[in-house]
Amino acid sequence: MKKILLILGAFCLSTVLGCSRQDRDVYHESGNTINVNNKRNELYNEKKDMGVRNMRNDFGYVRHQKSPVMGDRSSNGNEDTLDREKLANMISKYSTDLPNVNDVATLVTDQEVLIAYQTDSKNRKLTADQVKKTGMSAVPRYYHVYVSDDKRLMKEVENLSHLNSTSREARHLIQNVIVEMKSYPQGDRINSNENENGETPDDVKRNMK
Repeated sequence: MKKILLILGAFCLSTVLGCSRQDRDVYHESGNTINVNNKRNELYNEKKDMGVRNMRNDFGYVRHQKSPVMGDRSSNGNEDTLDREKLANMISKYSTDLPNVNDVATLVTDQEVLIAYQTDSKNRKLTADQVKKTGMSAVPRYYHVYVSDDKRLMKEVENLSHLNSTSREARHLIQNVIVEMKSYPQGDRINSNENENGETPDDVKRNMK
């Protein structure tokens, strides 16, 4: 009888330990998974049950795993729309932290960033490169970034923000402003295959159509 009780006790203990370990180690495995350094039933470190996060002190950690199904980007919000206004706000804010950059207007579309700024810099190319890289650091890599230190273009960038992004007129007007912006310093080339704005030769041909 004692032997049976011992066996049952050992089985129950192993089950409890197994469940506890599973709670710590298992992440959601549907498609592109996210594993976060916190409770496994939360996608991000929201700490809802622990009060307000101390965002100044907390680290930010998110782990993504590619889906085993080729081309599958449908799960876990990979098709979520970027908050373009928040991105534009961040780019403008960080750009004004750059030396000699005093006023910045930023437009973020579905594929490009337009940044018009006012500066008293004596090295316009260097400043343009810094502003451009600030924009590139905030958006996905496929974006192209265009800059201009002509304060007059700040109003044009603002006017574009009121257009419907799906309209053909908006795309035409955006391209016109881009052409005008490219007549101003754009900084250095990104690499041997991408020009100053992050465009490849194929991108340039496509934009000329």
